Amino acid sequence: MVDAVLRLQGLPDNPLDAAAYFYAEKLPGIRADFAETGERNLTIVFEPAGHEHRAWRLALVQELAREYAPGRVNALASDDERAIAAVLSYLGAADGVTGQYLPLDGNGAAALLSEGR
Repeated sequence: MVDAVLRLQGLPDNPLDAAAYFYAEKLPGIRADFAETGERNLTIVFEPAGHEHRAWRLALVQELAREYAPGRVNALASDDERAIAAVLSYLGAADGVTGQYLPLDGNGAAALLSEGR
């Protein structure tokens, strides 16, 4: 089950600025939540961004997953609510999936995931 979903909107367009903002403004709250609630499963939902954002987002989710194991931390990037819902449903049942960054394009994965294929 996914315990928490953190939706991030309005990050800077520049990847370095976006990463700096996340680490300064959002990471302290994530750490405080994990400290307060203990083991949990978090999915971070980013808005779509260019390929130059992939590296910092992937590094972020992988490090958070390592730091908060056995809790699970995953991230996805999409503005397609149907695709987001399908992946959240999938992650809720996929106990071994953690540390993944999943950019979604809404071109059919939602149907496959929601049908359990």
